[in-house]
Amino acid sequence: HTGTHMDAPNHLFPHRPTLDALPVGQFVGSALVIDCSSVGEGGLITMEHLVPYGKTADAADFLLFYPGWARFWGQEDYFGSYPCLDIPVIDYLIQTKKKGVGLDTIGIDPIADTHLTRHRMLFAQTDMVVIENLTNLEQLGSGLVTFLALPMKFQRSDGAPVRAIGISDVPPFGNFD
Repeated sequence: HTGTHMDAPNHLFPHRPTLDALPVGQFVGSALVIDCSSVGEGGLITMEHLVPYGKTADAADFLLFYPGWARFWGQEDYFGSYPCLDIPVIDYLIQTKKKGVGLDTIGIDPIADTHLTRHRMLFAQTDMVVIENLTNLEQLGSGLVTFLALPMKFQRSDGAPVRAIGISDVPPFGNFD
């Protein structure tokens, strides 16, 4: 992908919704950035990373995971062994009925997982969207922000480029496309 990108459930399941079939409200809501910048290459983002955020993580419509991988954008390493979400985190996203999940990596599955296990778990049973290649997440602070991730509206599209914007009090407009 080039730039921020969104996947819809139809990405892996032909009978599930495409991006244009989802209501606009699916792309707008509250978001919380989860700092997991301590996770190294090939590491897992676990439920332990959510503990400091408590009930705020439960309340957010979107969880945006920040392992700091955007620093490798434009380099070969970006497509290497980036940090990924642990399976219990995927279960948590499903149980708390999130609208979406985002990261500053190319995906929620390890590069070696050609089965796309995590994508399949989410898309089989939710209309959650996956937002990849986010940047500047560190600028949004540690509280809830207003988040918009608006995909290009292509007919019957399972994925599309996205303009993603986080709006918080400081800074007034945190832009991370």
